[in-house]
Amino acid sequence: MISRILKIKGLSKTPNELNKKVCIFGQGFVGLPLALSFALRGCDVIGVDVDDVLVANTNKGITHHTERFHGLTIQKILQMQLEEGRYIATTDAARVVSECNNIIVTVGIPIINGNFIMDYLEECSRVIGKNLKKNDLVVIRSTVIPGTTDQFILPILEEESGLKAGIDFYLAYVSERIAEGSAFSEFENMPTVVGAINNESLTRAIDLIGVVCKAKIITASSMSEVETSKVFENIQRDVNIAMSQEFARFTEALGIDIFEVIKLANTHKRVSLLMPGAGVGGYCIPNAYYYLEPKAKELGLKMDLLKLAREKNAFIPEFIVNKTEELLNQVGKELKGSKVAVLGLAMKNFSNDDRISPAVDICKILIKKGVIVSAFDPMVTTQYEFKAKTQDEALDGADAVLVLTKQQEIHFDDVMHIVEVMNENPICVDAKASINRKEALKYGLM
Repeated sequence: MISRILKIKGLSKTPNELNKKVCIFGQGFVGLPLALSFALRGCDVIGVDVDDVLVANTNKGITHHTERFHGLTIQKILQMQLEEGRYIATTDAARVVSECNNIIVTVGIPIINGNFIMDYLEECSRVIGKNLKKNDLVVIRSTVIPGTTDQFILPILEEESGLKAGIDFYLAYVSERIAEGSAFSEFENMPTVVGAINNESLTRAIDLIGVVCKAKIITASSMSEVETSKVFENIQRDVNIAMSQEFARFTEALGIDIFEVIKLANTHKRVSLLMPGAGVGGYCIPNAYYYLEPKAKELGLKMDLLKLAREKNAFIPEFIVNKTEELLNQVGKELKGSKVAVLGLAMKNFSNDDRISPAVDICKILIKKGVIVSAFDPMVTTQYEFKAKTQDEALDGADAVLVLTKQQEIHFDDVMHIVEVMNENPICVDAKASINRKEALKYGLM
């Protein structure tokens, strides 16, 4: 079915022999849809991951991702590509590199307490280097600290392989710009920026990326410029959201609706304010500043504005908890010992991704303060002790409800029912403008 759709849409093509075999390191939110995007276009793709359970499930056609393409779920696409023999996942990285001439890396750099961890990327680079062959192409497609490909990955590849980058093998960096939930479409239609160690590497990378990307492929002078532009793209959203959070505090004090104000401001052609919410989550935006900071320190530079924006956004979960306590106090209740229903645990609307999720952070802060937390989010598969099986179970007897993420399966239209299920004098912190304000006031939801 998908092959016929691709042919009808003019998307299907037979990759040339040079691009026929592709291996992709990392089979997460970026790596798996990218691997399937190549497989859909006729490449033989092997996905590499260190997670035994993930690999086993993927090879059974099981994934919790929510991507869709031309009306088909990623689960259906995965099953079809497995059946057609175009895709397989493995933990045997050494064998895969020895068999493929195109290696794409989507392994990231985790940030823990503001510190970057290079271990996973180093391990990945070493196994690639040890099995690298002449004329292989290595494409780094992870968000990294500016200069990482040139100064960290390249020396490892050369050391382990005994080969020279740009002469014996090809090396390029391609920034990842997809939004989780729209991966297939954005791999195909988002303009893609490519930098490489030399012109030969650039040509090879463009040829490979062009198998999937039908939008404009933009070339840069160096890999470091592409790496830096990618970090800037993420940080500007962090700063924009921090600004919107400040605006939200102002409009709240003024007694007007921040969501309406932003919609009005965004009617200006040169204004694009992002919406405030429960905080900034996911793998990309919260980590972005910490990719720039080490290089800035190395260069003797201070990034005070960017640091402040990151700190402001990191504080939002604490602010939400404080606001909840303030509202409970107004109706004669204490935070400690109260039951709080949390609707939505994902890091953003209509997602199953709970990595660095502000909603999860809020739950943990509440629990530390002695609150009984009951959270509902059917899209998030992570098992938490405080998760409820149904929305009504979460709301039952709750003194407060926090609306933190929108999901198709979370419903806000029957405000009267929400109030009836909750405890008397219920309060609401709606970070997503999901509950009708007039209805809330009508039924006593403060």
